[in-house]
Amino acid sequence: MIQSLNNTIKKLLTYKIVRYGIVGVISTLIHFSVAFMYICFINDSVLQSNIFGFLVAYVFSYFMQSKHVFNHEINIEKAIKYFIVQFGSLLLAIILSNLFYSFNSYIKTVIVVGLLPLITFVVHKFWTFK
Repeated sequence: MIQSLNNTIKKLLTYKIVRYGIVGVISTLIHFSVAFMYICFINDSVLQSNIFGFLVAYVFSYFMQSKHVFNHEINIEKAIKYFIVQFGSLLLAIILSNLFYSFNSYIKTVIVVGLLPLITFVVHKFWTFK
């Protein structure tokens, strides 16, 4: 049973989209944790804490996505492209939330959380890490 589970996990990890999702979840947790600690220990500014959390998560995410998902070397050109895509994703999240203004907040969140990672994966695959 455990061997079968290990084999299943190994097989899933061969898919870039699965590794991309795992790194994305960890990056989100890093963003949240850093922002929370910033609020608790440095300054209670939500804007400042989220900017700092985003930047720390961005660095982690870029390195992990480069090395363990897309198998690329770290370089400034790709880092800038990665930032553009991630920042664009944030703007798209805001646009989608406003576009679906009449929807329930939970449904809007599901739409954004379900759609944006797929979009960013494709853009990273065919533009950032081409």
